[in-house]
Amino acid sequence: MVYSRKRGEVKLYDFIKGRVDYVCPEYIVIEANGIGYLIQAPNPFVFSGGDEEKKIYVHHYVREDAVALYGFTSREEKKLFMKLLNVTGIGPKGALAVLATGRVDQVVEAIEAEDEKFLVKFPGIGKKTARQMILDLKGKLDDVAPDAFPDLFSTEGGKEMSSYSVKNHELEEALLALEALGYSSKEIKKVVAQLEKEKKTTEEYIKDALQLMLK
Repeated sequence: MVYSRKRGEVKLYDFIKGRVDYVCPEYIVIEANGIGYLIQAPNPFVFSGGDEEKKIYVHHYVREDAVALYGFTSREEKKLFMKLLNVTGIGPKGALAVLATGRVDQVVEAIEAEDEKFLVKFPGIGKKTARQMILDLKGKLDDVAPDAFPDLFSTEGGKEMSSYSVKNHELEEALLALEALGYSSKEIKKVVAQLEKEKKTTEEYIKDALQLMLK
């Protein structure tokens, strides 16, 4: 095990390969060698669908009050997550919310352009934190190429019930996922009517909702 004194950084695992046993709006459970690993992810639904083994790049996060695994679709996505954690004011939940939009290129561009107005649209990111993101990360994301990030919303899955009055199961799942990312019920309800107009997959609803919220 390689240990770094940086906040929450422990290099114990690079990836876990196994079968996805369970998916919900907050995390997935992947079974590998008879062990079920609970892994939180930006958009857990991206790992659902099919019985084939999936390779999940993981970050083992350790603090005095928390130990957790965070999973990603690529090493580049994982790298950006770790960079975000080094920004004062951003914890794992906030970093996941930023990555869950499926438009990491927009985030990188906003940081480079010092676009605070865009950055504060993410849950938990205020003006002070947005400014800190720019100060800490601008000019330091060359190794996180935007085209290295796949679309986070390309598969189906998950089974949960929400408190929203919608009859569409896929939309219910999407709303739960938005809640897990930190968006308030008030924010979510503003986009429900527009989302209900079309029948889509859970991932498509999540993607559309996030784009509407970031306008």
